[in-house]
Amino acid sequence: MALSPLAELQAALDANISPEEALQRAIDLVGLHLRADRCFLYVRDPARGRGRIALVWRLDEAVPDPRHDWQDDTGTLPERDPLFRAALAARPSVYVDDVGEGGPEVLNQEFERRTFGHRALVHAHIIEAGQLWGILQPCVFGHPRHWTAAERDYLEAALPLFGPVVQAYVREQGAS
Repeated sequence: MALSPLAELQAALDANISPEEALQRAIDLVGLHLRADRCFLYVRDPARGRGRIALVWRLDEAVPDPRHDWQDDTGTLPERDPLFRAALAARPSVYVDDVGEGGPEVLNQEFERRTFGHRALVHAHIIEAGQLWGILQPCVFGHPRHWTAAERDYLEAALPLFGPVVQAYVREQGAS
């Protein structure tokens, strides 16, 4: 009998492998399950106010790879990016069906186009004890995408599963 998508995700995150390998397997599963073009994981050390896009799953090589090194994320980024500001404030995850339709209270259209290039996305906040530890971001390019209630339920149930492994990754990698 096949595992449910959440059970499969839990098994990947519980595997006796490095946090990096477990997280990569997990975002691979999320990207495939949601039929996304890309899914990345932004990891963050809340004590240092530093983060990075550390792991990426892409449907194919034509999809941009946004990974970057550790950077301070409490300076101008929250001013430019309402989505990141919401994440820092431990607000609920944000489901964007069409970046071109998002108002300035939700997102900065120009920042999203220039920085990420996606058309629809989920800005899923990994929060532990009121602090932002990560952002899981499945997205699609080239067309709007409605995120169904079932997809939202899946992601909301998945986020707490990521928390302990993201924390272990941050402790292992350091936010240097």
